[in-house]
Amino acid sequence: MKAINRILTAALTLGLLQLAPIDLTHAASGGAKKPGSQHAKVEPIQGSDLKRVTLTEPAAKRLGIEQKAVAEEEVNGQKRLVIPYSTLIYDPKGNTWVYTAGDPTPLSYQRHSVKIESIEGDRVILQEGPAAGTPVVTVGVTEIYGAEKGLGQ
Repeated sequence: MKAINRILTAALTLGLLQLAPIDLTHAASGGAKKPGSQHAKVEPIQGSDLKRVTLTEPAAKRLGIEQKAVAEEEVNGQKRLVIPYSTLIYDPKGNTWVYTAGDPTPLSYQRHSVKIESIEGDRVILQEGPAAGTPVVTVGVTEIYGAEKGLGQ
């Protein structure tokens, strides 16, 4: 019985380690922390409760950050903003957000509130959101959110 408990404890511990979040403060260093190494800069956005996350190029590459522009498409005879489902993130209160990219630098990301009209497969039709052509993050959304909120530190 003790052997089974040890095996279960070891398996659970290894499983939890697999779920540990990426620490963006050393994401590009292969896991080795270097004194003073900072791969994500988080700063408040003046006049709002939001923060801007700016990644270093190695951190963005390691996280595999990808972006796609907000599209404007005709849906049921009306022009609508359309984004991929992978861009969405829901906060603990159920509000929906995307991360827009490029303000003020290409590796700067800022959370932007969106209002969803409908979801059709991988397409999200918006009532409100960033303007057509605005780049939004499609891969790496949860890592940027974690950096903004100080998770995994």
